[in-house]
This record gives sequence, C-alpha cells and structure tokens, in this order.
Amino acid sequence: MNITRNNVDALNAVVTVEVSKSDYAEKVEKVLADYRKNATIPGFRKGAVPMSLIQKQYGKAVLLDEVNKLLQDNLNNYLVEEKLDILGNPLPKVTEDFNWDVEDYKFEFELGLAPEFTVDLTAKNNLVKYAIVADDKMLDEQVARIQKQYGKLIAKDTVEEGNDVSGVFANEEKGINNRTTLSLDVFKDKKTAKAFMGKKVGDVITLKTKGLFDDDHKLMDFLAVGHDDVHGLDIEVTFTIDEVVGHELATLDQELFDKLFGPKVVTSVAELKAKIKEDAEKQFAQQADQKFFNDVTEFLIANTKFDLPAEFLKKWIQSAGENPMTAEEAEAEYAKSENGLRFQLIEGKIITENNLQITFEDLKAYTTELIKKQMAQFGQMNPTDEDVQGIVARVMSNQDEVRRLSEQLMNEKMLNLFKDKVKAKAKEVSYDEFIKAMYGELKH
Repeated sequence: MNITRNNVDALNAVVTVEVSKSDYAEKVEKVLADYRKNATIPGFRKGAVPMSLIQKQYGKAVLLDEVNKLLQDNLNNYLVEEKLDILGNPLPKVTEDFNWDVEDYKFEFELGLAPEFTVDLTAKNNLVKYAIVADDKMLDEQVARIQKQYGKLIAKDTVEEGNDVSGVFANEEKGINNRTTLSLDVFKDKKTAKAFMGKKVGDVITLKTKGLFDDDHKLMDFLAVGHDDVHGLDIEVTFTIDEVVGHELATLDQELFDKLFGPKVVTSVAELKAKIKEDAEKQFAQQADQKFFNDVTEFLIANTKFDLPAEFLKKWIQSAGENPMTAEEAEAEYAKSENGLRFQLIEGKIITENNLQITFEDLKAYTTELIKKQMAQFGQMNPTDEDVQGIVARVMSNQDEVRRLSEQLMNEKMLNLFKDKVKAKAKEVSYDEFIKAMYGELKH
C-alpha cells in the first residue's frame, strides 16, 4: 500500500491511497473461507459449497468491506504518523466511474488542515475587568427585604402605603400577559405609586411603560418582554390587581440574626450588613468572572487572525450529520459555527502553550472539592474521607459527568490564565451598573 500527499495550499491537501491486490487478497480469501464453512445453499452439504458459488454470491461485498477497513486503518495511521492537524474528517473524492473489477485501486481523500497562527494574550485591548461592589443602597434594600420576608403578611382589601400588590400586566397587541408581585416603591415616579392608593382587588390601572421604572431592564422581569424590546418601549399596559398584602416587618434582633446565620454569628445590624455585603460580593465575583471570560473570548476571536479551509468545511458539514444537508443549509450552518470553531482552535493552542492539560488527578481533586462544598451546604461540615471518595468514585464513573466537570475545570484554568496574562482595565461598579455593562450600555 502506498500513501502520498499533495498540499493544494496551506489549508487544503489531497491524500492518495493506492491499494494493490496483495494488500487485501489474503483477508478476502479468509473471510470467504469462513463463509463457505457456514453457508447453507440448497443442493450442497454445509461446508461443501463450491468456492465459485461463495465468490459469486459474497465476493464483491467482502472485497468492498475489507478494502474499506484497510483504507480507514491505514489512513488514520498515516495522519497520526505525519502529525497532521486536520479539521473535520477526510472526505473521499467521489469517482463516478470507479471500477471494482480491476485488482489495484486508487482512492483520493480531501483534507482540511488546521491553520498556523499565534495567540497574544498580552495584546493591547479595551477590556474591562469589573469588580461589583454591594453599595449602601443595595444593602439597605436587602435588609428591608429580609424584614419583609421574615415579617408577618397581612391580607388587605385596599392598597395602602408600604403594601405589595400582585396582579397581571397585559397588553393584547404586544402579547403581554404576565402575573407578578411588586412593591410600590419600585416605580420611578411617585405619582405612579399614588395611582394605586385606595384601589381594591379587581381594580384595573392603566400605566405607560416609558419611564415606568428607573431601569428599563426591569420591564423584562415585570412584563416578561425580551431585552431587544424594552428600550424605548412606549405603550400602555393594564395592571389588574388580584391580591394586596401588607407587612408587619420583622424586628432586627438577635433572634432574627440567629435564624439567618446561626447562633451569635451576627450580633448587630452593622454586622448583618457586613455579612450581606460579603455574601453578595462573592456571588457578584462569579458573574464578573463570567463576563470577563466571555469578553476575553470575544476579543481573542476578533483579534486572532487566521484563515480556515472554509469550502472544505462546508462540504464536510454537508455529509457529517445523520441527514445530508444541501449546500445552502451547510453554508448557513458554517456561518453559525465558525466563531465556535475559531475559539476551539484558539483554546487548543492556549492549552498547549500554557500546559493547561487536565490530568486524572487534577479532575479527581477538583471533583473532591466540589463534593465537599455541596455536602457543607447540606450541613455535613466534616464528612469522612471514605464517604467523600465514595461519592467521587460514583461521579467519575459517569462519562457525561466527567465531560461536564472537565469542561468546568478547563474553564477555571483558562479564566485564571486570562486574569494573569490579559491586562484589562479594573473598574469598580454597583450591581446596577454591571447589568448595564452586560448589555453594553455602560461607558468605560
């Protein structure tokens, strides 16, 4: 068997595999001999069927099967030995008049080659790494929320100051029909809250969406409309009241603090706010990290320049799935997946160049820490090592879980690398400002 390669250009190659009779004849004969031993054909004893009949009935199919096995094995070995970094899989070049009646064959395969490129994590950029601070406004709101949550609810007939109202926002033309509960201090204009005063269950209030809240994004929650629809939304909606609730606020005393955090962990309102701030900023840090990761990813895709064997990949996409695609469908699919493929290549290079490969021991240690944290959340603060490792073993016997955890761990390694290498501008923001930054509405 002879395998040769012709590099069409830097991103495309054609591999030619020449198969001679000596490569496959012995294997074909052995398979046919096995068929003969077990063949049952009327007029002949089992095992005594003439080989000419076996050859006539099964010969072509066995030949095709054995040659195909040879092709796959030898082509795969060739790609490994030549250290060829390919995209997709080799595509056989179709020959309409291919002749299986000759003894020697020639097969051609198209290859899409991975591009050569460099990744510069230290390149100049306009990225921002946000640190989200729980400001006094947020802390006061959280304390008030806790007092409401742990206070007593009192059903009311009529809306009064400090009440919450539940009901349905509706606008038939825009398809809005969303039940929600809101406190009257959520509105931007105090006149809006006053419009609710004295109203009863069943009453309908008409409101304008423009300037209804201090932040248009709140329309997403209260009206259940998409982000693209909220900016400049200027329509009338009705709010039909179906419940009015008053609150007897919980007292900020030691009994409440102990209920929230355990005995004597918090002993004053100042400590309560400090604890809320600490817990909130831990959660915010995860959100800020995710945005930073996403922003660096987008930056790298946009600024790491390389070509792809696009035409090859479109042809490969056409034939790769269970159901073949049309050229137009493959074009659309390629457009959707191109950035994902680009980052896959960028990520692979980053992993290789920075030795971020995950070992079994890495994954086991990561899983162990996750299990311990989960057990702690359910009150098991000091589990035995035997219990933990038993759970770890069960989790790691599940291939889907191993794949998911590996992705999490790699993302964590990549994030830490980005924090270390990518020189982004640090910026402290409130949570409201961070939400605006998420949607590209906060100026750097």
